[in-house]
Amino acid sequence: MLGRVNRILLAVAGAVLLAVGVVLLTGSWPLHGRHAPLLAAADRARYGQAGGWWWAVLAGLAVCVLLALWWLLSQLRRARLAAVEVDTGDGAFAVLRGRALEEAVAAEVGALDGVARCKASLRGRRGSPALRLAMELEPHAVPADALSALAGPVMTHARTSAGLPELPAEARLKVTSHRAQRVV
Repeated sequence: MLGRVNRILLAVAGAVLLAVGVVLLTGSWPLHGRHAPLLAAADRARYGQAGGWWWAVLAGLAVCVLLALWWLLSQLRRARLAAVEVDTGDGAFAVLRGRALEEAVAAEVGALDGVARCKASLRGRRGSPALRLAMELEPHAVPADALSALAGPVMTHARTSAGLPELPAEARLKVTSHRAQRVV
């Protein structure tokens, strides 16, 4: 939801800036026509007719425009993998929804002993996906046990159920906050 709002606001801001740029370049309504000078005679004399600093200003503005375009394109890029191709064995491929695989892996990891919560996201390409897991461990959990359970049965089950020969995973561990016990 927040990503959509970000894109909509970015598109509106881009449209407004584009309109302002067109108005300034054509020299229409607020600027008294195309042939009217933007700077008064006193300002032109103060800043100089042949000042080379205008080129530096224009180069800086061009860099800002290029950075804004790069940011716009990075906002439109989808980070999560929507589907995974599964080889059915008869030369055809089936399509597995990425969210379904994410939810199944997160539920299986969340059921492990010592894991409070887990969020999973699929990255990469359709033919070679990768998992990114954010595991929140309980205070009494042993991280090595949680990782060995993840690397062993959970990832094996995910690979076999999705029909993938390999499924690399990156796990980020965090311990849940807990209140200290009072000693009276």
